[in-house]
Amino acid sequence: MDLLLWITIGFIIIGFVILTSMKKDMESKVAFIKADMEDEENSSKAKSVIWWIWSTTAWGIASMILVVWCFHNHFG
Repeated sequence: MDLLLWITIGFIIIGFVILTSMKKDMESKVAFIKADMEDEENSSKAKSVIWWIWSTTAWGIASMILVVWCFHNHFG
């Protein structure tokens, strides 16, 4: 198999494992923010949730680009 294919598969699987392992923590942070709107600590928790959303989006876009690139190299 091609190295690009292995990199793509590894990137997607490792990213998915990391995202699912962090999901519960992010859910608890969002619940904490919603429950206690006046707390000073909410700002740092909100920033970490926003960074998690941005990184998830970037991972998804990179995964799609890698998949398209793989198909282009194998079938193009």
